Amino acid sequence: MAENKRDYYEVLGLKKGASEEEIKKAFRKMALKYHPDRNPGDKSAEEKFKEVNEAYTVLSDPDKKRKYDQFGFAGVDPNAGFGGGGAGGFGGFNAGDFGGFSDIFNDFFGGGFGGFGGGARQQANAPRKGGDLQERMTITFEEAAFGVKKTISLNKNVTCKTCGGSGAAPGTSKHTCSRCNGSGMVTRVQNTPLGQFQSSSPCPECGGTGQVIDKPCPDCHGTGKVRKKIKIDVNIPAGVDNDSVIPIRGQGEPGENGGPAGDLYIILRVQPHELFRRTGNDIRIEVPITFEQAALGADITVPTLDGKVSYHVPAGTQPGMIFRLKGKGVKSLRSGRMGDMLVTVNLEVPTKLSAAQKKAIKDMDKKLTDSCYKKKGSFTEKVKQFFS
Repeated sequence: MAENKRDYYEVLGLKKGASEEEIKKAFRKMALKYHPDRNPGDKSAEEKFKEVNEAYTVLSDPDKKRKYDQFGFAGVDPNAGFGGGGAGGFGGFNAGDFGGFSDIFNDFFGGGFGGFGGGARQQANAPRKGGDLQERMTITFEEAAFGVKKTISLNKNVTCKTCGGSGAAPGTSKHTCSRCNGSGMVTRVQNTPLGQFQSSSPCPECGGTGQVIDKPCPDCHGTGKVRKKIKIDVNIPAGVDNDSVIPIRGQGEPGENGGPAGDLYIILRVQPHELFRRTGNDIRIEVPITFEQAALGADITVPTLDGKVSYHVPAGTQPGMIFRLKGKGVKSLRSGRMGDMLVTVNLEVPTKLSAAQKKAIKDMDKKLTDSCYKKKGSFTEKVKQFFS
């Protein structure tokens, strides 16, 4: 459960916002400290090793790290990348338990986890989903409130039409690498301070793909992808706000070996409005009124997203009072219910008065007693009692 987990940055002894290199360095130190082969029979070290690996698996992945930074444990799948225990290398751990630990071992031993636990490495020719992409888009306050259809232009990799993504020139095809027999990996046994390890590394002949292209496609040069500027329509629903994310399935990077394309995530920024301020699904606005309007009551005009509405300010309205206009806010993305508009009335004191205007105010003030002012009369009475 997320409530029983420690913060991933805390696990690695880091502060939020740590760089990729800082995360990798901290993980290397903690992983070697708690590694089961260095702590035989120590269940506490074993659990800490798993905890360190889990933290690194999330923080070393830019997409998972972004979601974790924004949403905490709710933004990532707590089970992703962590297998159960099993027979195999490292005292009963399966290779799948190590996740990001493989790149640390590459630093030390020059290879991957091909020999640990068995079967954890993905086959070189297996279909793989393409990477996800992110783009930012700025929209107006009104567009966020009512929804809008936008078109975004971006440069991204697309499947090469000339070769259909195979990377081989038309009329030719790939063939299985003779050095690795199509596995994409070559293995070797090494003696290390932690014992004897069988490590695996990408095949230098085929670059880890398991297949060799004798005649590359002239357009994509054997990659199966070409860079292209494309336009994508984005439907933005009513009620979005700052940092809302619009997913567009299948518009990310092309997949490998027939795998599906990744997704495109549009992150929204809503421009501030000169009149309105948003709080959740409610809209706030401040409207100045005169002393006469506040004292005697008046009909005032209030601007809303739907246009102008008339609202009656009751007599005796005090500065800072808030009135609610039902249903004049923003539509909720979840429930579809409309928020409200909260109108704060602010009493504006006149400035740059003429002599006649000053005299008129003084004459009015002479006719007003403390009984006309509820707060002033109460305050005056309290002061008298204090000094009596």
